[in-house]
Amino acid sequence: MNIERLVTMANDIAAFFASEPDPDAAADQVANHLRKFWEPRMRAEIRGSLEQGGNGLSPLARRGVERL
Repeated sequence: MNIERLVTMANDIAAFFASEPDPDAAADQVANHLRKFWEPRMRAEIRGSLEQGGNGLSPLARRGVERL
């Protein structure tokens, strides 16, 4: 899977949950969405991207991926 596409998708998910007033709850919701709807290979690739610096991830997407 293309990592740039995964980053874009993670950022879109984070943008959806960004209206949550509690930043910790928003990050939890991002992580929960990734757990529920992304296949294990996708989650592994986005975690690997984060380990290599997480280029392109928004701050909320980054925090959500960290919670996976």
